[in-house]
Amino acid sequence: MHRVDHTKSIIEVSNISFLYNEEVVIKDINLSIHKGDYLGVVGSNGSGKTTLLRIILGLLSPKSGTIKLFGQDVSVFKDWSKIGYVPQKVINFDNNFPVTVEEVVLMGRYGKLGLFHRASKKDKQIVEESLRHVDMLSYRDRQIGDLSGGQQQRVFIARALAGNPEIIFLDEPTVGIEKDIKEKFYQLLHDLNEKLELTIVIVTHDIESMAHEAMHVACIKDHTLVFHESIDDLFKESHGIISKHI
Repeated sequence: MHRVDHTKSIIEVSNISFLYNEEVVIKDINLSIHKGDYLGVVGSNGSGKTTLLRIILGLLSPKSGTIKLFGQDVSVFKDWSKIGYVPQKVINFDNNFPVTVEEVVLMGRYGKLGLFHRASKKDKQIVEESLRHVDMLSYRDRQIGDLSGGQQQRVFIARALAGNPEIIFLDEPTVGIEKDIKEKFYQLLHDLNEKLELTIVIVTHDIESMAHEAMHVACIKDHTLVFHESIDDLFKESHGIISKHI
């Protein structure tokens, strides 16, 4: 049972617009993410989901509007350890890179350590805890490239957890993962949200899964965003004709 204050806003997106080569990608987007939320941001491929995510993370600058992270404008925000990020695996990792599971997760501590500081006993304990949370501790000495896609995703989440974030963003985390593995993956996210009281935001085109898994859903369509407070609200406003392929 949550003990967190769900009325506490930690991310504020206000009137965000973004153009690419003079073409509108997203327009007048408003969104509040509260502590303890499990939010799905859904839309078709090319709808602007990942663009919005990159703007929130300060990786892109909007044409207009503001982003506030934990009460601070994104342009001056410094405490990035509060935010965990799991990018799309396909652009994130080379399977042939010789690195162990434990070493991958330790990378999540670099924001605290700095690149040239040795890991302490505490850092190694945090890495161990992070692997335990995703049920991958027994794989700590395995090469990351030898794992299945679902196992690798768990390791990438452990890497994000190692930074002790308050919120974690995942960009299309289940692409290429088999259905049975996907179900276990979503159970993991549910447990992290419930047991660790971790705020979770998933950017995905998989609206069907979000309808079953997420607490709230934000749909991006025709460059704008509609926030659905509940899943019933989502289906009601969609008149029951939600496409599997959105």
